[in-house]
Amino acid sequence: MKTNPLGRTGLQVTELCLGTMTFGTQTDAATAHAQIDRALDAGINFIDTAEMYPVNPVSPDTVGLTEQIIGDWIAANPGRRGDFVLATKHPGEGSAIKPGGTPPISSKTIAASVEGSLKRLKTDVIDLYQFHWPNRGSYQFRRNWSYDPSGQDRAATIADMEDCIAALSDQVDKGNIRHFGLSNESAWGTTKWCDVAERMGGPRPASIQNEYSLLCRLFDTDLAEVAVNEDVGLLAFSPLGAGFLTGKYQDGAVPDASRMTLNPEMGGRKSARVFNAVQAYINLAHEHGVDPVHMALAWAAQRPFMTSVIFGATTLAQLDHALGAADVTLSDDLLQAIDDAHRAHPMPF
Repeated sequence: MKTNPLGRTGLQVTELCLGTMTFGTQTDAATAHAQIDRALDAGINFIDTAEMYPVNPVSPDTVGLTEQIIGDWIAANPGRRGDFVLATKHPGEGSAIKPGGTPPISSKTIAASVEGSLKRLKTDVIDLYQFHWPNRGSYQFRRNWSYDPSGQDRAATIADMEDCIAALSDQVDKGNIRHFGLSNESAWGTTKWCDVAERMGGPRPASIQNEYSLLCRLFDTDLAEVAVNEDVGLLAFSPLGAGFLTGKYQDGAVPDASRMTLNPEMGGRKSARVFNAVQAYINLAHEHGVDPVHMALAWAAQRPFMTSVIFGATTLAQLDHALGAADVTLSDDLLQAIDDAHRAHPMPF
């Protein structure tokens, strides 16, 4: 499987990454462990998780369960920890997992969060430690429609970044984490994190994990430029558009045990425009003899700013199906047709 550099870390990660956000809710522990086995055997060397997982639903009662399930696999397979890059995330402003609100990420929270993840993951080090949300908020998850940064305090934001970089440096020095990554960030935020880290000599962002798919292309302009020029590549989450791009929700279908049965509005993604866009992409895939799932994943992997495409599966059959995308390269004609479809169906999310 093709690999790409993880920023300036010297690490190489596979273009497909196993996402684990359903481990502990839609995916039971036994199936989760089998998925890790299957993904590694298929050549994947990158696994992503988060302290707040599992989702569907997110609940204070299950926080950390996904990490614990992965940790149990690591404990049962002690010789394989070196086979993969392990990424997790510090919860932040957008996680809403604690009564009264999740506190902002700071030097007061980082050490405890890292130590908790290490304990649950049963590992000595976290390869990529990411901030799940910026403290000042984010335009991800459909917040772009009403995003207003005018109330931000620039000096306070920079001071917050300095505080966090100092705390991350301490964690690197202790050997608890190797590298630092962002999630749900903006172009300005990513650039400022790079500037602050370089000025302080602390860990520089290696990656940015934002939503990206045929249906959600907010990354295509300013963030793409940042990614290329600052070596902060994209780790794309929801590359299948939360399952819409599989086609399983077309014509009013709601499969048993699917995400839509748990979240009917799909986090604000569900609309007539989405179904029309999905149908356009499914039609293109069929016209070009490509499986729609493989087309969506391969398209994301071929983007010039992509580091790795994070996909999840609730079943082994879904995982096996998705893994087939690693052998698919989209033709120039299909890539042009995809761009034409995007212009016809812009911003469906």
